[in-house]
Amino acid sequence: MRAYAAIFTARLKMLLQYRAAAWAGVGTQLFFGAALVAMRLAFYHSSNAIPPLPEAQMVTYSWLVQAFFALSPFTSNPDPEVRTMMRDGTVAYELARPLDLYTLWFTRNAANRLAPTLLRCFPIFVIGMAFLGMQPPPSLAALGAFLLALLGAIALIAAWCTLITISLLWTISGDGIARMAPGLVAVLSGQILPLSLLPDRLKPLLQFLPFTGMVESPFSLWIGQRAPSQVVPILLHQLAWTTVFVIAGRFLLARGLKRLVVQGG
Repeated sequence: MRAYAAIFTARLKMLLQYRAAAWAGVGTQLFFGAALVAMRLAFYHSSNAIPPLPEAQMVTYSWLVQAFFALSPFTSNPDPEVRTMMRDGTVAYELARPLDLYTLWFTRNAANRLAPTLLRCFPIFVIGMAFLGMQPPPSLAALGAFLLALLGAIALIAAWCTLITISLLWTISGDGIARMAPGLVAVLSGQILPLSLLPDRLKPLLQFLPFTGMVESPFSLWIGQRAPSQVVPILLHQLAWTTVFVIAGRFLLARGLKRLVVQGG
């Protein structure tokens, strides 16, 4: 495990150097976040019905989505480095490493999501809470529960992204899955729209699917929609689906490596 920790740390340090890109991302998220909040507030104010998600919670939820956009499933594309290796044949070097290939790819995917998130989230927190209506967690217990659920979400998203990366063993280019999966998962996870605002008949299915553990579950703890005591079932849900993705990923990786042929010399 020491080798994988070193790889994770090295990749995290490398990605944390891209500060200009991070500030550009902060500006982008602030712009789109302001537009989404304004649009949702317009819907709230045009209706006399009591919304299932209070206005203050909706605003905070919207800014959480922007703050953690780099971590979100909307960016769950195959690892670009592995995609390049598949195209030029240098994936052979990956196979020659004295490391478990699945754990290596999982570690890199986790670092790829975490580094840009660390650079972007804190400026958005400061600006959002100071000027844009974002609220802090209602209590320290809620903050602690959110952080625990966020760790579970990171593991779940990394397992999902690793599964998407493994699909390159069959598709090579990865363009199709890179365009189809993120949009679908973003809708099902609550990134595009809070799941609380969707029809009640859909909620049991959405809560069962793994994608709610990526976005909606941890964010609901921050905004106070769920009590801190509910973090245990959230973590169990995340752990169960992370295990499913890891088992499926290892199975597909073993199958894919048997048919992998590196062409050229």
